[in-house]
Amino acid sequence: MADMHNKEVDKLSGVETTGHEWDGLKELNNPLPKWWLYIFYATIVWAIGYWIVYPSWPLISGYTAGVIGDSQRANALAAYQADLEARSQIGEKLINAPLEEIRSTQSLLEFALANGEAAFGDNCAGCHGTGAEGFPGYPNLQDDNWIWGGSLDAIHTTLQYGIRSDHDETRFGEMPAFGRDEILDKEQITQVANYVGAQAGLEPAADVDLAAGETVYADNCAACHGDDLKGNRDLGAPNLLANNYTFERSIDGIAAQVINPRYGVMPAWSPRLEPATVKSLAVYVHSLGGGE
Repeated sequence: MADMHNKEVDKLSGVETTGHEWDGLKELNNPLPKWWLYIFYATIVWAIGYWIVYPSWPLISGYTAGVIGDSQRANALAAYQADLEARSQIGEKLINAPLEEIRSTQSLLEFALANGEAAFGDNCAGCHGTGAEGFPGYPNLQDDNWIWGGSLDAIHTTLQYGIRSDHDETRFGEMPAFGRDEILDKEQITQVANYVGAQAGLEPAADVDLAAGETVYADNCAACHGDDLKGNRDLGAPNLLANNYTFERSIDGIAAQVINPRYGVMPAWSPRLEPATVKSLAVYVHSLGGGE
């Protein structure tokens, strides 16, 4: 009531005050701008209309559906289903198209690369690295050294059946344990390891007979790795002159492999992933730079 008694007309503006005063400052009772009031009233009308038209009122076990029955959840599910159908259609094209056709058809290639990159991150990066650069025991997929071949068909076959997997069609190569099984003695292993290392550009020990190592290699290793040490992809025998080894690239590493070989294992992806995804992976891996 005190505020009511304090009301007066401001002499400068001619506007009545509200009766409120702070530190000598009096509040004018200016009306709200009409444009602001109209907008405010419009938002009220809009809100009432929205409540009626769209789902909004919560109930005990649900909500009001609204006049148009719109639902963001239903819209999202419909969009998801449409995306699945679109992916299914292009997936069928991937399954039916030869690998070379996929690589030469822009729409198929774009889909395969995107799909393959996602599948690689989910299934392959844990072993080969996010950039496919590999780790000790896991091949680098960016270089030109492919144990089983780096063509599109070879990569696809490897992905389908794996390496030393439980698939009936898996690729399987095994190197004898020349040391563990006493096929070669310690001196012969030292000789052949230094010979192979020297051919690969490593520094051999000064006191090792490399000529004897060459003989050991010819008698025991050339049948798989070739007289030129460049390997045999049909057998899964690695190129011993390559810059990258699956395991340690050193004289000691070569000797360790001769004594008691270590083998890599890769799952067969054909039972685990859809055929279109396996093809996409083949195209993606081939595109990383090392594919032939």
